[in-house]
Amino acid sequence: MIVLVEEVLSQINVLKSNIEEIKVSLDVTAMKRQLGELEFAMQESKFWEDIIRAQRITQQAKGIKDRIDRFNLLKGKTEDLDILIELSKEEEDNASLAEIKIELGELELSADRFRIEILLSGKYDKNNAILTLHTGAGGVDAQDWTEMLYRMYSRWSEKKGYKIEVLDYQPSDEAGIKAVTLRIIGEYAYGYLMAEKGVHRLVRISPYNANGKRQTSFASCEVLPELTESQDIDIKSDDLRIDTYRSGGAGGQHVNKTDSAIRITHLPTGIVVQCQNERSQHSNKQTAMKMLMAKLLDLKERAKKDKIEDLTGDLKENGWGSQIRSYVFHPYNLVKDHRTNIETGNVNAVMDGDIDTFIEGYLRQSNK
Repeated sequence: MIVLVEEVLSQINVLKSNIEEIKVSLDVTAMKRQLGELEFAMQESKFWEDIIRAQRITQQAKGIKDRIDRFNLLKGKTEDLDILIELSKEEEDNASLAEIKIELGELELSADRFRIEILLSGKYDKNNAILTLHTGAGGVDAQDWTEMLYRMYSRWSEKKGYKIEVLDYQPSDEAGIKAVTLRIIGEYAYGYLMAEKGVHRLVRISPYNANGKRQTSFASCEVLPELTESQDIDIKSDDLRIDTYRSGGAGGQHVNKTDSAIRITHLPTGIVVQCQNERSQHSNKQTAMKMLMAKLLDLKERAKKDKIEDLTGDLKENGWGSQIRSYVFHPYNLVKDHRTNIETGNVNAVMDGDIDTFIEGYLRQSNK
């Protein structure tokens, strides 16, 4: 009885602390004031004359109200359990305390999800993600490493309940893959995965080296938001070269073997995107255009340019930079994020998609 009481009390104190952290992060008082101002604006007699403004204000008000309601529900449930704990202690009711402990665990998970989502407040964080992996230095080992990362992100997405679509798949001649582009569909997919953008390094005994030497391999991960219709940007048709070609790849599990594959080149910047996995040439073109818009918008924002037209080939990415994370399989087991210094020795779990610790650590550090 005493041990169970101590466990439950410790659990609820942690939960209360997390809820207080959420309250501070949200700035609930300021949110209530802002909601009041928006609701006042919505009462104006001419409010709906400007449809675009009205929709923006309505959507903003709903988002704020949803977060306030979610916080109040979490806080209310915690206070209710706090009272039940005191009653169970007085009555020495072990069965009730055991049930409370389970409910506390569920609330802790809800609070933790809420804390992370508060960090995801960027313009595109709620969007689907377009994730592309490219083989870097390291030969066949790097191609194999790229495929290993493909599996890691696929497993992570499945655990999150996200849907995965392979948009482009380029197999290598020997082992692994040269590149793969995925559409990861689900709320906050981009917000989470933007933490993975960068170069990933693998250190291991090469299975492709007859002498069994240690090999260092690299692969890059590019992550872009899939833009919604309201976020689409205008691109001049004269700036595009559109080519069609027969899909390649490893077969039906990855791509459709038809002449419907599309490659689009943005001539002013030299950016190239391609899609070969949709059912028709038209669908592939639509998807490729979304990929191109996301790339150009990302480039525009990083280059601090006012218009897409201001972008030129001189502003293309330089390519390789310092690795964000190292995965060491030999002479010891270690995965370390070089931005946050978060590390784990459980390499197998990480390669099976358990990367939330790294993602959440990066998000917390980025929002300090």
